[in-house]
Amino acid sequence: MIQVLIDLLRGSLQLCRGMKAYVLLTAALLATTSIAQNAAPVWSMPSPWPVTPKDANPAAWPMPRIDWLARVETNILHAHEVANKIQLVFDGDSITDAWQLSGKELWAQRYAGLGAFDFGIAGDQTQHLLWRLAQGEVDGIHPKLIAILIGTNNVKNYTAEQIAGATKDIIAGYRKRCPEAAILLQAIFPRNELPTDPMRAKIKTANDAISKLADGDKVIYIDFGDRFLSPDGTISKDVMPDFLHPSAKGYQIWADAIQPIVDKYCSTK
Repeated sequence: MIQVLIDLLRGSLQLCRGMKAYVLLTAALLATTSIAQNAAPVWSMPSPWPVTPKDANPAAWPMPRIDWLARVETNILHAHEVANKIQLVFDGDSITDAWQLSGKELWAQRYAGLGAFDFGIAGDQTQHLLWRLAQGEVDGIHPKLIAILIGTNNVKNYTAEQIAGATKDIIAGYRKRCPEAAILLQAIFPRNELPTDPMRAKIKTANDAISKLADGDKVIYIDFGDRFLSPDGTISKDVMPDFLHPSAKGYQIWADAIQPIVDKYCSTK
């Protein structure tokens, strides 16, 4: 039944225009969720995607945002092109994504030689990472180490238990697809300037729950958040200019913290 709905959806994308297709996409999602009941539906990448006709004004043609989907597809295609070279995988949200920006020089120095691949996408929450995995993000890839940092975008609207539960599913998803790899589960970084900020306490609670997912063997938990803090517990703009995303100095702190684990599992030889 679910496959029938997906096939109908794909047909609708060919027959309908702009936002009509988007409405049908939403309706089909609700129907599939209802049918699946307790089972989480796994939606396939839309194919074909809605496109703007050549003779139309692209600024006036109603369209859903598909840039995130395009980014996911591009990452998957690129990763599969270099699959045999990948020893190290990073996955997460904008903080991981920005290894290619603020952390670019360190990435080149420390990880490029390991064929490292960065799947992080800005704005992602745990559920988005799970969806990416379901689309075959690491299928056919055999890394030695997978560094996961996810959850900061969930902190505002989700409980610590929900974040930990989702993280558990992410670990299971990676273990299923990359059974020989070790997983480096990184604690959610501290954020916001002051130590009294309520979000700091919630992150600590979430990290306490996440830490219990480690087994010390295939799943290694590491919390180096205090290295980003000043002695009084505040976060300096020198380390995180917006009190969330690390600067180049912040990425240096990050790289130094995980280097012993990277060295243990990955080799440039």
